[in-house]
Amino acid sequence: MFDLLKNFVAELSGAPERRDFSPDDFRLAAVALLIHLASADGTMAEAERRRLRELVETRFGLDGETTTRLIQMAEAQDRQAVDFYHFTHALTKVLDQDGRQKIIAMMWEIAFADGTVSEVEESIVARIADLLGVSAPDRVRLRRQIAAQAAAGTAFAGPWSPALTSAKGSLP
Repeated sequence: MFDLLKNFVAELSGAPERRDFSPDDFRLAAVALLIHLASADGTMAEAERRRLRELVETRFGLDGETTTRLIQMAEAQDRQAVDFYHFTHALTKVLDQDGRQKIIAMMWEIAFADGTVSEVEESIVARIADLLGVSAPDRVRLRRQIAAQAAAGTAFAGPWSPALTSAKGSLP
């Protein structure tokens, strides 16, 4: 709990620091779910790997070294996980409905990164959305929004992107 508060205060102040992510850090949980989705077909395509890195850096405001460390930790967490509950529980403890929907949008961005969304990826996103309490209509709306942006070649303004946080205030 103290680590979450310390990380939150550090993010607000904008002070750069070496970050180690606790097992219940919502960013670690989110990235582990993104990695699981990107690897759903057995391998992570280069386009998915690039998009994952871009999302982690831009949405969570991390530098390259911290992004690499977070992705490595999330890969290890994903390998050890037997289900999605630990990750979704960490997210639901911290994020409101808007934040949860933004996690699902990030998942759609990973799913569309290689140009196609498989049935397995579709199923994983649906299951995680359900565990996060994101309704089916919201999940489908987000899918359509990301699909349209992917087709147009534009990036989705994600949960912690500067455009959204300056417009809405800071998100958890």
